[in-house]
Amino acid sequence: MNDPIGAAVEVLGDRWTLLILRDIVLHDRRYFRELLLNSPEGIASNILTDRLVRLLDARILIRGTAGRGQRARYSLTEEGVQAALVLASLAAWGAEWRDGTPVSIDLNELRERHRA
Repeated sequence: MNDPIGAAVEVLGDRWTLLILRDIVLHDRRYFRELLLNSPEGIASNILTDRLVRLLDARILIRGTAGRGQRARYSLTEEGVQAALVLASLAAWGAEWRDGTPVSIDLNELRERHRA
């Protein structure tokens, strides 16, 4: 797709994807169960699975390898860290125009936390 807005919307354009990224970026929820059980919006497991697969396919997230009995951890790729800028802009808009709480995202700290 040649349209950059359309290309971004293809990856980030639905409610659940943005909320999952919010939980990973802002709340450091990096395991499937954490994302599922701590979603204030009550995401269904099939929707969470689908959106995580989409984010993996889009190279926004990577999934760590997990041994038997271990949980796999999701981490942001560099593309994912850059997508956090979109979240920061949305959060700033939401804080100003929709009475939300201001959000600050430190990209260097985010990179460090998600380094594979």
